[in-house]
Amino acid sequence: MNHASTSLLAADGGDIALSAFFDGHPVATFAIDTHHVITHWNHACEQLLGWSRADMIGTANHWQALYARPRPLLADLIMDGPSPELERELEHYYPGKCKRSPLIPGAYEVEEFFPNIGASGHWLHFTAAPLRDGQGRVVGAIETLRDVTERRVAENALRRAHDNLEHVVEKRTGQLAEMNAKLQEDIAQRLLAEAELRRSNLELTELNQQLSRAQQQLLQADKLASIGQLAAGVAHEINNPIGYIFSNFRTLQNYLEQLFGMLDAYQRAEPSLSAPDAATLRAMRERIDLDFLRQDIPTLMAESGEGIVRVRHIVQDLKDFSRVDANQEWVWADLHRGIDSTLNIVSNEVKYKADVIKEYGDIPDIQCLPLQINQVVMNLIVNAAHAIGDERGRITVRTGRDGEHVWLEVGDNGSGIAPDTVSRIFDPFFTTKAIGKGTGLGLSLAYGIVQKHHGSIDVDTALGQGTRFRVRLPIRQAAATEDPTP
Repeated sequence: MNHASTSLLAADGGDIALSAFFDGHPVATFAIDTHHVITHWNHACEQLLGWSRADMIGTANHWQALYARPRPLLADLIMDGPSPELERELEHYYPGKCKRSPLIPGAYEVEEFFPNIGASGHWLHFTAAPLRDGQGRVVGAIETLRDVTERRVAENALRRAHDNLEHVVEKRTGQLAEMNAKLQEDIAQRLLAEAELRRSNLELTELNQQLSRAQQQLLQADKLASIGQLAAGVAHEINNPIGYIFSNFRTLQNYLEQLFGMLDAYQRAEPSLSAPDAATLRAMRERIDLDFLRQDIPTLMAESGEGIVRVRHIVQDLKDFSRVDANQEWVWADLHRGIDSTLNIVSNEVKYKADVIKEYGDIPDIQCLPLQINQVVMNLIVNAAHAIGDERGRITVRTGRDGEHVWLEVGDNGSGIAPDTVSRIFDPFFTTKAIGKGTGLGLSLAYGIVQKHHGSIDVDTALGQGTRFRVRLPIRQAAATEDPTP
């Protein structure tokens, strides 16, 4: 319906023209006058609604074609034009369904389902507009009805399909979310399993390293035990003859003093002797160079005494180093004494290659396993001696205190360690020495012993300039079971 159709009554022969318009219009259309009486009911309206023109024209029963009980149609409501009352009535009869026509001034549109039309009901889109005469006065209203059932069915089907699709998507999304959650859980479990496996591998590696260190320490302990047993036997065998020699040596010193006293007496009595006896004594004294003997014999006796004392000290140091007669428990020990004993033991390795310089600091006794600390010192000093070339070198042993720790340094001016091997010097069986010259266990065992003492060992080295090892040890062992009072 267009705007021209609302003013057809104003033209000459308007009623005839309007009738012709209605009859030829393919859209179901009817018109009412101001008394709401049907004036026109076209053929398309008969076909759509099932009510004939004869039944409708001249009556106000047009509601029967659409509703089960009397009520105004859209054409009845818009007769008086826009007003607040009209808006309320439209909302009352067509709640949320009625809107102004965008094409026809004063017209309204509604789309609604009518279950009593046809076998299964129809969706109708109807538009109503007022009819005016030539002076613009409202003389009635016209209403068109279009069957939009197929469109609404299609829209409903599309909506249902869309709803179904949304349901399927939602369902699939839920399934995907569930699968994703399960996948995330599987990944998390796999990560946990991998982490547990890595932890187990680390623990196994650490256990293997501990076992390797224990085996190395056991091997070294067996060696030291053998040395200790040998030292005990040697000490027992040597101490007895040394004791005899030492005792006899003191007796001999007394005898010599007595003999020298007697010679002094003879020499004082020489002027009173006869000339032949005096000459004989002078000749004998000159022949044996008595004056030289009187000076040399005390010197020889003193040096021999020092040698005997030196032998006794070496035997004692060997016993102290091996500690065969001591249990291997945490005790308070003098680190300097252990270093001195170790230097005596390894003096044959060092004395022909380097001078040993001791720079001892003021340190307290430490709680330790003395045998194992001596072993660390021995390994460091022997390695330092081996690092010195053909020219005589220098080995420096330093000690000092750092808070609740003491430190020990063994430095040399030898060949140094190559940068590519520094990171491996504490590895078991790693050695830079020629085949048959080293086992590669010395520094590894030293590292294990220092770790056992909850300390640290560091190295500072440069090729051609030498190497310095620093061992840092706690003064008191928190886990030791010995009486903590030194």
